[in-house]
Amino acid sequence: MGERRYSGLLLDFFGVCTSNMVEAIDLFELRERMRPGWFLRAWASAEGADLYRRLELGEIEQADWNAGFAKLLKVNADGLMERVLLDLLPAQQVLGVVRDARRAGIRTAVISNSLGREPFDPYSPYDLWNLFDAVVLSTDLGQRKPNPAIFEHTVSLLGVPASECVFADDTEENLPPAEALGMTVIHALDEHIAAPKMRGLLGLDS
Repeated sequence: MGERRYSGLLLDFFGVCTSNMVEAIDLFELRERMRPGWFLRAWASAEGADLYRRLELGEIEQADWNAGFAKLLKVNADGLMERVLLDLLPAQQVLGVVRDARRAGIRTAVISNSLGREPFDPYSPYDLWNLFDAVVLSTDLGQRKPNPAIFEHTVSLLGVPASECVFADDTEENLPPAEALGMTVIHALDEHIAAPKMRGLLGLDS
């Protein structure tokens, strides 16, 4: 059997194109003088999970999330999303893979469960619409990962078979739907590990 060839690269944004989300949240807790794990406990609660779901689907605005989640955390709501994401940095090794993939003729896309763009736009420093061939935000589509529809939509935008795509996400539950469509998946928790895996699969020079 011949070596598998890939013509598409699909990436999650938060935690894959950026530095690790959990580390950013840990630093947020330190700045806000919270008990360790306080944010993630609120995130995992029924109310916290619903706020994130509604934000990612575009059912509420970021300002609504700020107000609702601030109540769970018992903190000031002003600019909460910006404060949470303050320490996220570009994952330069992964973004380098994207640039090299495009130069090699591989179609690229980012799929993000959006955290809103107003009043704080976490995507603006990344120039995603020029870096990737397609940018799919859950709020624009009204679908969020792990719904298979968002993967099907993204593959259709790229115009390549799902079986010829690599998909990387830091959230494990988002991988099975992509894999079920035929994609090769990477659980990407560390760019220093994930980026070389992508390069190896795509046949890009390291």
